[in-house]
Amino acid sequence: MTQSHDHPSLRSEARIVMGVVRRIREDLFTDAFALRPLPPLPADHRLVRALPRRAARYTRWLPHAVLVAFACLVMFGTAAEGHVWNLGMALLSGAAILMTLFRPVGAWWLTLGMMLVSSVGVGHSPTWPWHPAGFVAQFTVIFVVALRTRPRIAAEMWLLTIATAVALGFGVSILRPYSYGYGSEILQMMFFTGVVIFGVLAARGLRESKQQVAAQAAVTEVERSRRTVLEERTTIARELHDVVAHHMSVVAIQAEAAPYRVQDPPPELTAAFQTIRENAVTALTELRRVLGVVRSENPEAFADPEAPQPTLDALGALLDNVRAAGLSVEQVTTGAVRPLPQGVELSAYRIVQEALSNVLRHAPGATARVEIAYVPVGLGLRIVNGPADRLAKPSPGAGHGVLGMRERVGMLGGEMTAQGTEEGGYEVSAFLPVTPEEAAA
Repeated sequence: MTQSHDHPSLRSEARIVMGVVRRIREDLFTDAFALRPLPPLPADHRLVRALPRRAARYTRWLPHAVLVAFACLVMFGTAAEGHVWNLGMALLSGAAILMTLFRPVGAWWLTLGMMLVSSVGVGHSPTWPWHPAGFVAQFTVIFVVALRTRPRIAAEMWLLTIATAVALGFGVSILRPYSYGYGSEILQMMFFTGVVIFGVLAARGLRESKQQVAAQAAVTEVERSRRTVLEERTTIARELHDVVAHHMSVVAIQAEAAPYRVQDPPPELTAAFQTIRENAVTALTELRRVLGVVRSENPEAFADPEAPQPTLDALGALLDNVRAAGLSVEQVTTGAVRPLPQGVELSAYRIVQEALSNVLRHAPGATARVEIAYVPVGLGLRIVNGPADRLAKPSPGAGHGVLGMRERVGMLGGEMTAQGTEEGGYEVSAFLPVTPEEAAA
């Protein structure tokens, strides 16, 4: 007694066939006449945006108007021949085309039924088994389905239409073995419709791919900008840590030494200075802990946390380095020069540094001017450059330096503008406020 076993490849092929049959049943048989209205053109469609607002409101319904006009054209053109049969086909064809607006799958079933009926009534005809109007209606339905639904549904409709037409041709050849000319144009007609529908699906797929690429590019740009802001905030946090840590260390040292500067200080004064020192040390510990968490992502980014941070006094060395790189830059300082809070001076230095770096990167050969204005309530900065005298190389980080400058100015409560000039250059203007208390300190 032998036991048979199914070959694994046969089982796989059976599963594939069953899956295809299941998808066809879901697409074309389940809720075939369900309401699926054709939506109007989106408000951001280029055709809608190109017209005035009043006309754009009606332009959104342009696809519906085109289908209605085409259905009327098919009906009147077919009914004009005057035959009763043509009149019936004209009404059914127009109804199928109009039905595409609301029930596209049901419209295809109607055209398939028209093909079965016309295969009996048309007789010998180059368009057999279609009536000419029925062929136009069925082609229009599949064409619209390819535009507005999943490409798979249009392909299934086209393949089932071919299978039905070929089956009708074989049936006629069996029932009428001596008849010729029936179905001789089926393959040619279906090849033509297949090429057109494939072109529509390819164009639609290309358009959707471009939209996805554009959407992904927008998301990537947002993420890149967000990462730039976070990196800039990390740098600012590290620099502010150095500033605050320095002052808190001074406070702790002075609080510890203060009781020894007074002979026989009262116990209350000694206790107060001790409390001040303990609070300063605690604050320093918390600052180092928080900065350690930030540094854990990239330990090499802050290799020298004890290095002094630059101030406006270091602008001379910065401008010398920029001039050595080939940029002609001029510095103009107005107002009474005075020391400013370290955070303000550090941010001002970084803004000037980044603005000049952008000039070197995006405007080779241009001249630049750095204006620093000391006013009672803050510090004004203006970095302006002329047009480039040669083509700049592409820079993948374009715009990110401006984001960092805005982040610095925003953290200090200031204002900033960055825009092109009429001469073809670029200008960065910023104002960093300084409160009277900070100025007095």
